[in-house]
Amino acid sequence: MISCRKIIKSFGELQVLNGIDLSVQRGEIVAIVGPSGAGKTTLLQIMGTLDKPDSGEIFYENFNINKLKDKELASFRNKNIGFVFQFHQLLPEFTAWENVMIPALIGNVKQPEAAKRAKEILAFLGLQDRMEHKPSELSGGEKQRVAVARALVNRPSIIFADEPSGSLDSQNKDELHQLFFNLRKEFNQTFVIVTHDESLAKLTDRIIPMRDGRINYEL
Repeated sequence: MISCRKIIKSFGELQVLNGIDLSVQRGEIVAIVGPSGAGKTTLLQIMGTLDKPDSGEIFYENFNINKLKDKELASFRNKNIGFVFQFHQLLPEFTAWENVMIPALIGNVKQPEAAKRAKEILAFLGLQDRMEHKPSELSGGEKQRVAVARALVNRPSIIFADEPSGSLDSQNKDELHQLFFNLRKEFNQTFVIVTHDESLAKLTDRIIPMRDGRINYEL
């Protein structure tokens, strides 16, 4: 489904990624693990098209996205990729429902359809009674489920999650982890997850260990 070939990335004189080759199949849940500074988040951002490699290629369904111009890439990202971050990144002035609708509206989905999608996803995630609440009125676990709903609203091919349970307590962590597998079961959803959480990593289909900008299976 997604394939990275010989990805290299540097920031100044610091080489962060050094020739990464990685493929993820549709419906897989994979965990990228490793010590701080290993290059995990940089790899996630490049795979998610939020950043560009210095060299190397990324293919989605055998299509080379390096060929896309910036506006085309933004449109591709909006329609095909979802993101979940550690600290939710919900807009505080909007309700849960409005936060979830935003990516659909950006993607030129008409407001009634965007609203319908948002309500359906929030209901599926058990948040039907919290739709009109703003982030300040939600618990940490509820905020993260809203963030997952927002990632799903455009029916993406793949979701990238960066330390998604890092700010949650044990109960909410377990519920979020189970949610990922429920979404895979229901929608064949693909997840690439950067995590320091060993319990989450052990649940995934495959662990991708990184060190010093390389995939290192000796970790």
